Amino acid sequence: MADYKHGTYGEFAASVGAVAAQSGTVAVYVGIAPVNLVRGYEAYVNAPVKLTDYASATRYMGYSNNWAQFNLCEAFKVHFNNTLGNIGPIVAINVLDPATHKKTGETTKSLSFVNGRATFDSDTIILDTLVLADKVEGTDFAIDYDFTKGQVIINSIGTAITGTLQATYSEVDPTMVTAEDIIGGITAAGEYSGLGCVGLVYPELNLIPNILCCPGWSHKVEVYNAMITAGTKINGHWDAIVCADIPVLDGSTKVDTIEAATKWKADNAYVSERAKVFWPMAKDNSGNIYHGSTLGTWQMLNVDAQNNGVPMESPSNKAIPVVKQYFGEGSTNRGFDQQRANELNANGITTLVFWGGLWVLWGPHTAAYQYGAISDNRVVFDNSIRLMMYVSNSFQQEHALTIDQPMTKA
Repeated sequence: MADYKHGTYGEFAASVGAVAAQSGTVAVYVGIAPVNLVRGYEAYVNAPVKLTDYASATRYMGYSNNWAQFNLCEAFKVHFNNTLGNIGPIVAINVLDPATHKKTGETTKSLSFVNGRATFDSDTIILDTLVLADKVEGTDFAIDYDFTKGQVIINSIGTAITGTLQATYSEVDPTMVTAEDIIGGITAAGEYSGLGCVGLVYPELNLIPNILCCPGWSHKVEVYNAMITAGTKINGHWDAIVCADIPVLDGSTKVDTIEAATKWKADNAYVSERAKVFWPMAKDNSGNIYHGSTLGTWQMLNVDAQNNGVPMESPSNKAIPVVKQYFGEGSTNRGFDQQRANELNANGITTLVFWGGLWVLWGPHTAAYQYGAISDNRVVFDNSIRLMMYVSNSFQQEHALTIDQPMTKA
């Protein structure tokens, strides 16, 4: 019975078939978002959430400039608030649960009210837990949050609150989130978490995942392997490319040279044809540090949109909103040019270089590519494998409702 199938299915063969229509490219990000800054955060924990712009990202997921702790905010920035253009929608799956990933005890802060208003900085506060002295929320005061300034705002309702009052609240601790939380899964009781929630994207949002990205986590081998599994035959049907990173720092070991990055990729078997691997990181003119996987995912959406939703073109040699390569704090590496970047490309690593007066992604290959050692041409270029996924997904989507119908002569 293992071979029994009921429905439309797509299988990969050695050559690419004809292209069929598809609704569009859908990138799914899994990681940590500051949902603690959102009222009623419970709906946005281990659940796929469609985000169409910056306003929806902050409304459902929150935002913090601390990308090291809240890594999904990196994706929100590049997709919805960058100088080279915004592109969406994306699907975000946040694994941070303020009910469990929180600091022990409560925080107490003295707030001085001026003209009935008080503010203080925090991106770890759980807004739903804030209590203000003997005042009642909704009667005496209202709580708001400024995502640009990273400030909690308390405004008086009716009679202006004056003087100094004590506020107490709980705070999240993002460091409590582990790789196991990112990997997640599906229980026998039907509870979904982490990458297991990718299986909810189609039935709950009517979107077919095309790309999987876990910025800040995909350099962990167990997460990378789980991403490959999660992106293969989602719901038994859909296939998605994985965008992953080689770290610039692995534990206490620096991976800040081309030779070290190439060796790390081989040693850790980041060689799936279903993945595109990036190194190093990148920095923009505001000091923000991006993972290559996030930039690659963003650019795939841009390029696909320019080709009527068909992934017929690689994101390689396309401009990205950064100004330099980044090799980690304390690294003495000042960077490399296109000629040396080709050494990375020859080993299936996509990088970034200054070329044609712009900073661009550089490398059109899948992670399986190895110069001089390829027997199957479908693994050479990222757009080849993505186009195969597109055709397979599109065929199944197009004929989904023809199953169990009578066959006509046509």
